[in-house]
Amino acid sequence: MEQNNVMEWIRNLCTYAGESNIFAEEFFQKLMQNKEVYEEFVYFMENGNFACRTNVEGYTVVDVMIWQMDHFKARLDQDNSGTRQNGDRMVLLAFNTFLDMAKEPDQYIRKMQGETGTDYPEKY
Repeated sequence: MEQNNVMEWIRNLCTYAGESNIFAEEFFQKLMQNKEVYEEFVYFMENGNFACRTNVEGYTVVDVMIWQMDHFKARLDQDNSGTRQNGDRMVLLAFNTFLDMAKEPDQYIRKMQGETGTDYPEKY
């Protein structure tokens, strides 16, 4: 896939997600630094689905997206996070976090294992 096409798709995704061109440029730069996540992103771009071939310590971008949805459930319920009813934003933020996770896996694994949503009675 040609990088110009990927950048254009990222800009469009950021527009739909309510993110700036600066975010788009920074996301593209991070993506270009990780070939495996880049390929995962291009697969999503071309197919509208996740390949889940790339993982960080056993976690895929889908795991990150589910964790984010669960973790931010309270904010989603209040509808002030900007992600409710915005699948483009959910996907974009999941890939962005996945790229960060690839650089600092321990930090994100701790968060994913310890910071959960509020959907179960024993939480509080």
